Amino acid sequence: MARAENKEMASPTAKLVADVAKKARIRRKLTQEQLGKEIGFSAAAISAMETCAQPASDDMLVGLERVLGDGMGIFEQARVYMRMEAYPPQFKPHAPLEQAAISLHLYATHVVHGLFQTEDYARALIGGGYPPLSEQRVDQLVEARVLRKALFDRDPLPMIELIIEESVLTRVIGDASIMREQMQHLADCARRRNVTLLVLPLDCGKFGEYAGDRGGMTLVETPEHDRLIYLEPQDESLLISDPGKVSTYAQRYAKIRSQAMGPRESLDLIKRLAGVKE
Repeated sequence: MARAENKEMASPTAKLVADVAKKARIRRKLTQEQLGKEIGFSAAAISAMETCAQPASDDMLVGLERVLGDGMGIFEQARVYMRMEAYPPQFKPHAPLEQAAISLHLYATHVVHGLFQTEDYARALIGGGYPPLSEQRVDQLVEARVLRKALFDRDPLPMIELIIEESVLTRVIGDASIMREQMQHLADCARRRNVTLLVLPLDCGKFGEYAGDRGGMTLVETPEHDRLIYLEPQDESLLISDPGKVSTYAQRYAKIRSQAMGPRESLDLIKRLAGVKE
């Protein structure tokens, strides 16, 4: 939502986009209303962007690049910077690694992993977090999270494996309809050729072995085939590159994987929770 106080809090990229867009619009002799019609936004939305009352959304930046970009890619590059600025501080160092990774092995313990969240699930989760966030900040974080999913269709395709605790699938975030949509989305993701989705059952520790007791983790393989571990406990972050420590985490992940349901069994459970009948 556009607010006057947002002008003082606008990021450097938002201010640059506003300045360049306004100058390019005037040079083209376009009114705010005319530019809005060209890119599918109202004149009020263009005005809010130019005054930094409301930063340009990703869709708006795509339109600005098409109409005002002159082939220079300024607004296209701004999409990257705007996305980075929107991320929580602890996630910013990890974001480029995630988007460039050739493989990701993820273990989610409390909520659906951000890469796999629907927009409504993400909004309910972020909007219901503590401490409470402003409506604008919730919108920014939701948009940034949703845009991360472009990774699934990147060329070359990354290989992504998610191990998710069964308790996550039954923990209601938002309401029942949001959860059904989220389960359907997980099922759709599991059918992708570059995605493996496994569920760690509630009874996996009944024989005294529960390898996931120390929390979630992300194993990243970079384009240079380096392996890294990313952890995010309580709004903090830790990126581990030490080979010995990475090896320990990788072994722990492998044990968690060995205790999980198989891909077919996991998908069947998710489909049942989504109410899918085949």
